[in-house]
Amino acid sequence: MSTIRRQSIISSGIVYFGFALGALNTLLFTKWFTPAEYGLTTMFVSLSNIILPLASLGMQSYIFKFYPYYHDNLPPKKNDMMTWALVTSFTGFLLVLAGGFIFKDLVVRKYGVTSPEFVNYYYWLFPFGFGFTFYSLLETFAWQLKQSVLTSYFREIQFRLFTLALIVLSYIGVLKNFDAFMKIYACTYLLLALTLLVYLVATGQLHLPLYRSRVTKRFFKKIITQVSLVWSGQVLLNVSTYFGQIVIGAVMKEGMRFVGIYTLALFVGSLIQAIQRSVIAASVGPLARAWKDKDYGRINRIYHRSSINQLIFSAGMFVLIWLNFTDGVLTFHLKSDYLLARPIFFYIGLMRIVDMGTGVNSQIIVTSVFWRFDFFTGVILAVLTLPANYILTKELGSVGPAIADLFTFSVYNFIRFLFLYRRFGMQPFTRKTVYTLLLALGCYFICYYLFNAYQGFGWLTLRSITFLGLYGGGVLVFRLSEDILPVWKTIKKRLGLAA
Repeated sequence: MSTIRRQSIISSGIVYFGFALGALNTLLFTKWFTPAEYGLTTMFVSLSNIILPLASLGMQSYIFKFYPYYHDNLPPKKNDMMTWALVTSFTGFLLVLAGGFIFKDLVVRKYGVTSPEFVNYYYWLFPFGFGFTFYSLLETFAWQLKQSVLTSYFREIQFRLFTLALIVLSYIGVLKNFDAFMKIYACTYLLLALTLLVYLVATGQLHLPLYRSRVTKRFFKKIITQVSLVWSGQVLLNVSTYFGQIVIGAVMKEGMRFVGIYTLALFVGSLIQAIQRSVIAASVGPLARAWKDKDYGRINRIYHRSSINQLIFSAGMFVLIWLNFTDGVLTFHLKSDYLLARPIFFYIGLMRIVDMGTGVNSQIIVTSVFWRFDFFTGVILAVLTLPANYILTKELGSVGPAIADLFTFSVYNFIRFLFLYRRFGMQPFTRKTVYTLLLALGCYFICYYLFNAYQGFGWLTLRSITFLGLYGGGVLVFRLSEDILPVWKTIKKRLGLAA
């Protein structure tokens, strides 16, 4: 568990620094661009998360599940896993591209009136999606090589540095207009994917032999069976996850404006989720290995610790942001439109807490022999999410998808929780789960009654420091996490505070 803890901590530091850059980008976007322009850039990211599973044809799950078998039975130079993964995904992307051309007229009909900005840059979505797909595939392989820190840097920091550079170049007039910004922005993930590819090849960690190894031949039927179902489930999951922005852009008048407002709530909500990416990146390899070795005790330990660690972070971040949301918009002089994001964030934040508090249940299932269950839960999620998003958006506007997602993802995670409990007797919750929620709630009420009447940067800072002191102190005093205490001891030792 120490390897997972160390990589998670380092990756989390990178992720949060990346989010600081993302917050700066968001601040500059809200000052120098219109909400519709901001919404368009984030629409590219959302749609690329749907292009990814469509184009990759299940190759991420193939790498997750079968890498240990390739690694244990083949020397690195004869490992053909990534050859087939890249060729298959390139073929899948060509099919997606063909579909994009075929359905262009449908896109024009659905978005031409509500979101003309999206129609204007429709074709530029595909180079962005191509880069995003191939970076994600290489990232998945790098996780198996225990390179999660490097990939976290590329995704969380380097991408945002590229975006920041484009924003500044637009502001100072080097990029003459938004058109130039969007066309360069569409190529950013292509550059990231190429950089990661060159690094893996140059360091001898990636080889692309052009033949079928004995491992590929032996497991071919199992690979095809798994990726077909997991691919379908991942497509349904990603469509369900990012459907809200798609519906807002198509249904609401001034669609891209409200996509921008909704996206701000999503970005702030993603602060809650940041540590989840790091935990997943560090856990996938050990989980796959534990299933292969039938080490159920290790799987259960990862399940428990991922749950309480993620819950501590998500509950704390949710309360911290909720306490400061309105003050933050006013203090940093964001456009008044973005005050509408606060109720959206509330439901998104609760959904993130539910999702993270149930631990790495998805990764446990997808790396096990019961990976077919991933497909069935994806179907259930899509059946619930798509109509709920559409209906609630029509009825409630931009807050509708957030409410729908809170309900549907709660059901989705409950089904996965129930499956692991009944099949393996594993469940991630303890009394510390309840203590964490009560601690977050208690700290919220203390800070609310102390500081709610005050606004401004100084009060925002004092409110945040007070909450973090109370909440962090409570986590340590009540020993809520086995992983946080060793980290705290190390920090005290480095600061010369240890007894």
